[in-house]
Amino acid sequence: MAGHSHWAGIKHKKALVDSKRGKLWSKLSKAIIVAAREGGGDPAVNLKLRYAINDAKAVSVPKDNIERAVKKGTGELEGGNLEEVLYEGHGPCGVAVLCDILTDNRNRTAPEVRKIFELNGGKLGATGSAAWMFDRKGLIVVPCDRTDEDSLFDLAIEAGAEDVRREGESFEVVCEPDAFNGLCDAMDARGVESQSREITWLPKDTVEVAGEDARKVLSMMDALDDHDDVQNVAANFNISDEAMAEIGEE
Repeated sequence: MAGHSHWAGIKHKKALVDSKRGKLWSKLSKAIIVAAREGGGDPAVNLKLRYAINDAKAVSVPKDNIERAVKKGTGELEGGNLEEVLYEGHGPCGVAVLCDILTDNRNRTAPEVRKIFELNGGKLGATGSAAWMFDRKGLIVVPCDRTDEDSLFDLAIEAGAEDVRREGESFEVVCEPDAFNGLCDAMDARGVESQSREITWLPKDTVEVAGEDARKVLSMMDALDDHDDVQNVAANFNISDEAMAEIGEE
């Protein structure tokens, strides 16, 4: 890939902390609702629902919460009227940002997200203002202690992956969205445990940020990621290991 965002690695580490919070449970429940609404409530035939449920179970979302979310999606319970929206904008240093939104009230969500951008030196943009800088891809993150690179590479490429690369203490496997379900199934069959699996936005190129600009960008990304209606946030910045170490020491 031309350029992975540094956020792709940061947010997976952050998720380990977020998993202890109800906010992540809420986001995962929304993902289950949408999956059930689109493909029905049987995870055996609805792969999107199966993976959404697996993600929820991985962070100990209670069984009752999962079942309620499925029923909301199929219409058995009220509360499944969620709308999927993509918000595009720019942050400090012209960093491009995409937010996948699930909301039951766009008139509430849009001003709240716009305010987050503005408070952090950014600006919410029009449709098409940032999405052209990204590709829609499947991304599977596998901790290095779960497998070796050669075995993972052979398995992933055979199952349709485009790229396998090491990022810190993890491997990142990238594929086209159409190949995502088959790749997940192949890894499950081989017993390869992953840290996260998602269809997300990966930048075609990255913008290098450091110092105060890096702090502002990370602050904005954290604030967006913490918003209840933001399911996923992607950006095209990169921060060097030296710059990250400097930020971490403060």
